[in-house]
Amino acid sequence: MNKHKTYFNWSTGKDSALALYHLLQDERYSVSELITTINSHYNRVSMHGLRKELLIAQTDALEIPISLIELPEMPSMEVYEQKMEETVSRLKDNGFTHSAFGDIFLEDLRVYRENKLKQQGFEAIFPIWKRNTKELIYEFLDLGFKTIIVCANSKYLGENFVGTVIDKDFIDNLPESVDPCGENGEFHTFCFDGPIFKTPISFTIGEKVYREYNAPKQDNDSVCKSDAEKYGVWYCDLLLK
Repeated sequence: MNKHKTYFNWSTGKDSALALYHLLQDERYSVSELITTINSHYNRVSMHGLRKELLIAQTDALEIPISLIELPEMPSMEVYEQKMEETVSRLKDNGFTHSAFGDIFLEDLRVYRENKLKQQGFEAIFPIWKRNTKELIYEFLDLGFKTIIVCANSKYLGENFVGTVIDKDFIDNLPESVDPCGENGEFHTFCFDGPIFKTPISFTIGEKVYREYNAPKQDNDSVCKSDAEKYGVWYCDLLLK
């Protein structure tokens, strides 16, 4: 059986980890590369604020090659799309046919991704699409994955939430307005251990920082969404041991 050569859009967080876990067990696909966008101004993972060295340690533990897409501090959608198109074109030339994501239920985002990829002859895959998010996070924990909150939209969660390792008690005590997987941009995580990693990633917790941003006019790939003109984000810095 010929497997579909697939690249995975890796965010460093729990949804990516669980989606990749399921994809690696699917005999129809061969995951041969990860791609991640990097904020070149800060040398950190876009939106999540995670240091590049932690991303590299993570993907080394996954034993899957990664390509980094470097973006300016506040990229326009035009810049973002140009960079993505260049990357997808390269992957197509290297025999890739499928692109996988950890999205769960953001319908407009799925349609956006599918349309953009279809233009270049790619099929999009969503291994955990439409799953119940509470069931997903419980499955994630039961499989032995471990993850820590690295950023949170201040509209939903405060400073005390960032730097927290997620467990079942944490999920059960979330405010009702917060999705258990943070699928509406409430919080984002760094996955540091689990069945797809050869070794855990060792780190220490650094400082917590609050930053305020102008809400994007086009929100197709935004992490922390907001209806206001500005939105605030709490970040917890992680330092590689």
